[in-house]
Amino acid sequence: MTVLVDNMPTDIDFGATGIASVIQNIKTILTTAKGTVPLDRKFGLSFDILDEPLPRSRAKIQTEIFLQLRKYEPRAIVKKIDFQNDPLSGRLAPTVVVDIRL
Repeated sequence: MTVLVDNMPTDIDFGATGIASVIQNIKTILTTAKGTVPLDRKFGLSFDILDEPLPRSRAKIQTEIFLQLRKYEPRAIVKKIDFQNDPLSGRLAPTVVVDIRL
């Protein structure tokens, strides 16, 4: 099954199973700052890209998303990573298209 996952935070469903748990895990990875999880400081995305030129930021964050999902959510196979840009706020919001294999 192919799904599109954005980085907008949602409530945690502690009973999530199947596809819902994979989507929730992806969202957690996309919204967690690296270094903030006490028992796994490598979990999440780095914010070292702040204030870098946009093309460099995109390339770095795409690589990091791909590597983090491969490590922490192997049931999701990354097909495409896009970004929604908000030029007024300077926000670069990733959206990820994944195939989910249960």
